[in-house]
Amino acid sequence: MHTENVEAAAGWLKETRKGYLRIAALTLLSRKPHHGYEIMKEIKDRTGGFWRPTPGGIYPILQSLEESRYIKGDWDPHLRRRRKTYRITKTGRTVLKQALARQNQIAESMGDLFREFVKDVLYVKSAPKPPIPNVFSAFLEEGKERPEDTIDVLEAKRNHIGNIIENLKKEQEAIDKRLVKMKLKKNNLRGR
Repeated sequence: MHTENVEAAAGWLKETRKGYLRIAALTLLSRKPHHGYEIMKEIKDRTGGFWRPTPGGIYPILQSLEESRYIKGDWDPHLRRRRKTYRITKTGRTVLKQALARQNQIAESMGDLFREFVKDVLYVKSAPKPPIPNVFSAFLEEGKERPEDTIDVLEAKRNHIGNIIENLKKEQEAIDKRLVKMKLKKNNLRGR
């Protein structure tokens, strides 16, 4: 039974990676055209070597994306070695935008589950709402403003972080008070 669970989890992880690889490829292609090797190298470089897609992993996904008309591939006639360069299509951009929005919803839901776990299992009264990490931030160009980075959005993020810090300070003060009481009680019991 234990082996079946491990295999099931490994299968889920493999499927998740395929989905992330699709989004990563579309994200990179939304910036500029790439051929398959460049996509593999970019993913490896941008994740610090943590994620190393193989040709057996990337090319079937590129083929699937091309069949779905999310990307378009063209063979470069000027090279001695045949190489197909891919670019994202308008449909691909729409799908990418929807996929990233859905990914943020999933991250938000997972954050809610994590907060419940912290409250229920770790007995923390009010778990702060952590900022949602952008899983694909490594694929976005550094230093470029994103459309969602408006003054209002950035101020809201800043206020949100300030609220988290404030809640953490309150939680720390409550824990400090409980510790003091517990230590006094312990010392009083020793003194008897």
